[in-house]
Amino acid sequence: MYNLFMEKISSKFALMTLIVICIISFGLMFWASRTDSAIMDELAHIPAGYGYVHNLDYRLNPEHPPLVKAMAMAPVLFLNPNFPTQSDAWQKAVNGQWDMGANFLYGSQNNANEIIETARVMPILLTILLIILVYFVSKWLIGTWWALLPTFLTAFSPNILAHGHYVTTDVGAAFGILFATYFFLKFIESPTKKHLWYAGLSFGVAQIIKFSAPLLIPFFIFLGIVLWLRDTTIYWKDSPQKDKIKRLIKEGWYYFKNIILIFAIGYIFIVYPVYFLFTARYPIQKQVSDTTTILQSFGGAQTPSNQMCHGMRCLADLDIAMAKNPISRPYAQYMLGILMVMQRVDGGNTIYFMGHVVQSGGWLYFPIIYLLKEPLPTLIIVLTALISSLWIIIKRIIKARGKIKKYFIEYLKLDFASFALLSFVIFYWAYSMQSTLNIGIRHLMPTIPLIYILSAIFWKKWISKISIDKNILIDGSALLIAKKIMFGALKYFLLIFLLIWLFIETTFSAPYFLSYFNEFGGGIYGGYHYVTDSNYDWGQDLLRLQNWVNTHKEVDKIAVDYFGGGNPSYTLQNKEINWSSQKGNPADQGIHWLAVSVNTLQIATEPLASGETRNASDTYSWLTALRPVEKGLGNVPKPDFKAGTSIFIYHL
Repeated sequence: MYNLFMEKISSKFALMTLIVICIISFGLMFWASRTDSAIMDELAHIPAGYGYVHNLDYRLNPEHPPLVKAMAMAPVLFLNPNFPTQSDAWQKAVNGQWDMGANFLYGSQNNANEIIETARVMPILLTILLIILVYFVSKWLIGTWWALLPTFLTAFSPNILAHGHYVTTDVGAAFGILFATYFFLKFIESPTKKHLWYAGLSFGVAQIIKFSAPLLIPFFIFLGIVLWLRDTTIYWKDSPQKDKIKRLIKEGWYYFKNIILIFAIGYIFIVYPVYFLFTARYPIQKQVSDTTTILQSFGGAQTPSNQMCHGMRCLADLDIAMAKNPISRPYAQYMLGILMVMQRVDGGNTIYFMGHVVQSGGWLYFPIIYLLKEPLPTLIIVLTALISSLWIIIKRIIKARGKIKKYFIEYLKLDFASFALLSFVIFYWAYSMQSTLNIGIRHLMPTIPLIYILSAIFWKKWISKISIDKNILIDGSALLIAKKIMFGALKYFLLIFLLIWLFIETTFSAPYFLSYFNEFGGGIYGGYHYVTDSNYDWGQDLLRLQNWVNTHKEVDKIAVDYFGGGNPSYTLQNKEINWSSQKGNPADQGIHWLAVSVNTLQIATEPLASGETRNASDTYSWLTALRPVEKGLGNVPKPDFKAGTSIFIYHL
C-alpha cells in the first residue's frame, strides 16, 4: 500500500515537471514566433494551407503533405483575410505557391504579421505534443522519472525550438515518425485488434505530415523480418522436424499479414479521406494539367500515346492516369508529392558549406552539421552513450566466442524497442548521408528525439549500475563501498550539470534559435562561417531590420538584398530600395546604407566547387573591395551593424 501511494505521488510530481517543461518551451517558441519574420518556406506553406482549409483545393505546394499546413491555417480562417483566387498565381500558374504567398500576405490588403503569428500557433502546439509524446514513449521504456531526461533534451533543443514555431513540416515529421513507431511497437508487444488499428491510424497520420514518412514502409518490413527470424531461431532447434517449415511459414505470414494491414488502415482511413477532402474543389481538369506539367520530365521524356512506358517514367504515367479518375485522384495527389520529392532529391540544391558554394555537401554534410548545431551538453550526453555502448558491444563480442547469436537473440527478446529505434536512426542517417539534398539539420529532425531516448536508456543503466560485490560487504571495507557510492553520485551530478548547462545556453540563445550553433560552431553570431540556408539564415530577421531602421533615425533610405519569406518593401515601407550585387554600390545613387542577408553574401562571395558557375556581377566584388573580410571561413565583408544574426548592414 505504501509503495503504491509513493508511486502515485512520484507520478504526479513527474507530470507536474512535464507541465512546467512544456510551459517554458511554449513560452520560448511563442517569443521567437513573435519576433521572427516569415522564413522562406512559410511563403509557400501559408497560402497552400489556406487554400486547403478555405477552398478545399490542393493546387499549391503538393510536394508536402497537408496536415501541418492545414492545422496552421485553421485559426487564420477566423481572421477572414482576402485570398486572391482571381490572381494568375491561382488561376493560371502551375503550383504558383511563391507568387501566391507574396500576393496573399503582402499584396491583398491583409495584415501579414497577424496572419503569420496566428498561423504559427498550431505548429507550436504540435511541438508541445511531440515533447509530451517523447515523455510517454520514454516512460514506457525507462520509467516515470528517467522519461524526463529525453523530454528535457527535446523541449530545450534549440533546433527543435527553431523549427517548431514555423509553418513547416520538419518537427511534425519527428512527431509522425515517433507516433507511428511507438504504436507499431505496442502492437508487437500486445498484438490485439485495438493496437493493430492504433498502429495503422498512426502510420496514416505520419504519411500526411511529411514525405519522409514513406520510409516507415521498408522500416516496418525490416522489423517484421527481424521478428520473424528471431522467433524462428528461438523455436527452430527444439521443434520437431515436421513442424519446422510449417511454423516458419505460419510465423512469416503472421508478420506479413499484419504489416500489410497496418499500411492498408493508414492509407484507406487516413490518407485517402484527408486528400479527398482537400482536393474536393480542385477541378479535375486543373489537377490533370498540373500533374502532367510537373511530371513532364520525370523519368525521362513523356511516353508517346502508342507506346509502353519505361522505367521510372511509368510512375509518372500512372500518377497522371490516376488524376483523371474521380475515385483515385486523392491518391494521385499524394503520389504526385512523393514523385516531386524524388525529383528534388535527384536535383540537389546550391548551398554554402565549409568555405565553398556547392550543389551537395557530400556524405559528411549531416554529421558535421549535427556536431556544430547540437548544444555541447547534449552532445556530451549523446556521445557518452554512443561511445560507451560501442565499447560495451565490442567487449561482449570479444568475450562471446561463438555466443554472439545467442546474445543478440536475447537482446531482441528483452529490448526490441530500443533495437527498433536504433535501427531507424541508422537507416535514416544512412539514407540522408547518401542524398544530394542537403537542406540542413531540420532534415534530421525525425531522428533527434529517438537519439535522445536511446541516450537516456544508456544513462539510466550507467548511473543505476552501482554494484557492490559481496566480498566487499563481507570484508567490511567502508572505503571501497564509499567509492562505489561516490562514483554513482558523481554520475548524477554530471548529468544534472549538463542539463543546467543546456537550459542556460538555450534560454540565452533565445529568440535566435534558427541561427544557433554551439561553441565549436561559432555560436549564434558566428555559425554562418560554416553553413547558411535554413541552418542559419532563412529570412527570419526582417522584423529586426525594421526595428534597427526605426531606432537609427539617420537612415532615410536603405538598399536591401534580402533572402527569405518576408517582404522588405512591405516591412520597411518607403525607406527600402530593392538591391542586388549587379546594381553596384548604392552610395553612387545617394543611398548610404546597405542590408544584405548573409546567405546571399556567402553564395555570392565564396569559392565555387568544381562544376559550379556564377556571373561576375553577382559576386559583390565592389563590397569586398570596400570592407575587410571577416575572420574565419568565408569571404564575407565585415559589417558595421547586424539586424538579428543574419542581416549584415553596411554604412557606405
